[in-house]
Amino acid sequence: MCFVDLEKAFDRVSRGILWEVLWEYGVRGPLLRAVRSLYNRSRSLVCIASCKSDLFPVHVGLRQGCPLSPVLFIVFMDRISRRSQGLEGVRFGDHRISSLIFADDVVLLAPSSLDLQHALGHFAAECEAAGMRVSTSKSEAMVLDRKKVACTLQGGGEVLPQVEEFKYLGVLFTSEGRMDREIDRRIGAAAAVMRSMYRSGVVNKELSRKAKLSIYQSIYVPTLTYGHELWVMTKRFLTNYAQISAQKCDRTKREMSQSSSPDHGSERGLCVSEMCQDLSSGV
Repeated sequence: MCFVDLEKAFDRVSRGILWEVLWEYGVRGPLLRAVRSLYNRSRSLVCIASCKSDLFPVHVGLRQGCPLSPVLFIVFMDRISRRSQGLEGVRFGDHRISSLIFADDVVLLAPSSLDLQHALGHFAAECEAAGMRVSTSKSEAMVLDRKKVACTLQGGGEVLPQVEEFKYLGVLFTSEGRMDREIDRRIGAAAAVMRSMYRSGVVNKELSRKAKLSIYQSIYVPTLTYGHELWVMTKRFLTNYAQISAQKCDRTKREMSQSSSPDHGSERGLCVSEMCQDLSSGV
């Protein structure tokens, strides 16, 4: 697989090509004119400290902060993805997947280094045709295999670095395909969240048990289980995972009790204790 980095993705979108893509996708007439009107005579300025430059026209890129911009970018990237698809890709059941794209986070998939090189070449060419540019210095290759396999990819005359691990959309992937390190990261992050909540006094004695559990379920559990849909675990591993999480939570309870005054320590210890009791059964 190849993790592709696009240089200044939002700021490089060609507006002329974007209007063509929208027309191709069926956005025409008054709706297309309304979208284009958002970009008519668009201007910007540079502000450094208290000094501002004169206004200057902007003819490329999407509007930062506009709620419509992500949708326009998705449509723009979808056309690039469709045009760059070839015979490469890996099979998942009845589907063949050649790329994963979330906003400007792109992963190209192929069964061999040769196919991956072709996929990268096609994708880079379509990006160039659309005014986008692949950053070869920030793009990386990784081979999913229990054995170390070399994968030499070239882009723009440069050899892409091959890595043993890569964090994609907040999830750590390793070349061996194991999720142990990612799960350890999740447990550690959840423990840090627990400590932060009690050090900041978010949860205190005045809150009801229902409110405490609501905070626990809305902050702690999502941190602990982020990306868990990708985890492949045996029943034994799942049991150990719950036990380790509970132990981390118990350790946090002891730390908060010891680091606080006697009164606050007992109150916070009680809050953590209530949440920890639900950990092994609720996660």
